Amino acid sequence: MIEIKKNHIDQIKEHAQKDYPHECCGIILGKFNGSEKTVTQVLEISNEKEEENRHNRYLIPSSKILEIELYAIKNGLDIVGFYHSHPDHPATPSAFDVEHALPVYSYFIVSVYDAKVVDFTLSVLSHDRSKFEEELIKG
Repeated sequence: MIEIKKNHIDQIKEHAQKDYPHECCGIILGKFNGSEKTVTQVLEISNEKEEENRHNRYLIPSSKILEIELYAIKNGLDIVGFYHSHPDHPATPSAFDVEHALPVYSYFIVSVYDAKVVDFTLSVLSHDRSKFEEELIKG
């Protein structure tokens, strides 16, 4: 379960609309509380994937993840998840998303058609790493 406020969800949706027709991406900060997570901050990250592939892929460089991890530690936070958009595709996680996901983290995917958000999913990778499972939102 994840506690995420409406303003954080709105920030992610706005980023997805702004970056359309490219995938947007970002990092979700907060705290782990046992099996629950609380979101306190959403950080928009620039998609560093090459231009011709930004419509269906995103890249957050490892140096940027390290920078955010150090920021989180300094501020008593954790990276609790990641988000990205699916331009002109459903918010359903793709096989690529499953292959590149890590356990424990929340994955927020936003579906955007014609620069308008139509849906989103929030999920976690299953323990056997075979699929995403819906994550319940508290908030």
